[in-house]
Amino acid sequence: MLKRLACTLLLAAASQAHALETPPALPPIAVFMPTVCLACIDWAEHLRQHGFTVKVTQTDDMDAVKRRLKVPKDLEAVPSASIAGYFIEGHVHADQIKELLQEKPKARGLAVPGLPLGAPGREYSSPICQTACTVLDTETAAPRVRREFYETLLVLPDGQTSTWARH
Repeated sequence: MLKRLACTLLLAAASQAHALETPPALPPIAVFMPTVCLACIDWAEHLRQHGFTVKVTQTDDMDAVKRRLKVPKDLEAVPSASIAGYFIEGHVHADQIKELLQEKPKARGLAVPGLPLGAPGREYSSPICQTACTVLDTETAAPRVRREFYETLLVLPDGQTSTWARH
């Protein structure tokens, strides 16, 4: 009897340890992008590389997508996405989407307005710039910023925003 109880306890402990090691499955994400947007394709690939199952829909009517998802006009970017009842607007980092899904705040979604350089899908590599720095690219005639500082915003139910992350 004592041996059986010990075995049961060991199995329960092993099961709990396995549950802690295996993260919960991520819900699929539906990504909407204009036809032939290379940065958007790169962003969708970034999401795949971070464990998301991505369904891409290319459309010539992104305005309709943004209206359907209720993205505030002043927060619009190029790609839009939908996951677990939230919208994801712009080139939001996969880890921040995972945090959103884990924390489940009362919100409409996350947004990275515009097209900041350095956001996923908008990277411009530099051997000396691997984090949020701003470097001028003097390899061409015109200087070009390689990375910009930007924020990921949490969009609240009333459309107001708060900073979710800074880059």
